[in-house]
Amino acid sequence: MIIRAIDAINEVVGRIVVVLAVIFAAIIIYDVVMRYALNAPTRWAFDLSKQIYGFYFILLGGYALRHGSHVRVDLLIERFSPGPTRVVEVAGYLIFFFPFAWIFLTRSYDFAATSWAQGETTYGAVALPVYPLKAALFVAAGLLLIQGISEVLKILLGHRQEV
Repeated sequence: MIIRAIDAINEVVGRIVVVLAVIFAAIIIYDVVMRYALNAPTRWAFDLSKQIYGFYFILLGGYALRHGSHVRVDLLIERFSPGPTRVVEVAGYLIFFFPFAWIFLTRSYDFAATSWAQGETTYGAVALPVYPLKAALFVAAGLLLIQGISEVLKILLGHRQEV
């Protein structure tokens, strides 16, 4: 039940965030048309497109982990039988993934809280708020961490192919 709930959260977030790719492309096309066809460049499109790409990139971490899209180094375990493979995979999560995810979560919270408290904005031509993007780092870290829990539970319960 917990596996399905975590997977569903990251699936929904992933499907929503994918829409940002369309918005990102539309802003870039709009800016190019305005700049080169109408000789009227926008002041906001570059900064906004960078922020949307940041949201897009960072918030898909849990979704990518759910679908096995992260880089894996299987050279060590590709010839192992299922038992030792499971042990090595769980050990990898415990030794590398969870400490990284925890540090990412706690540091991104501090990073976002400071930005939010200061009302941080970009220093480009248009002062866009930065704190929503930094808050997205914290949300992304949480999504990645809970997806890691789901993946370890799948390994331990033998539900590895449940995607």
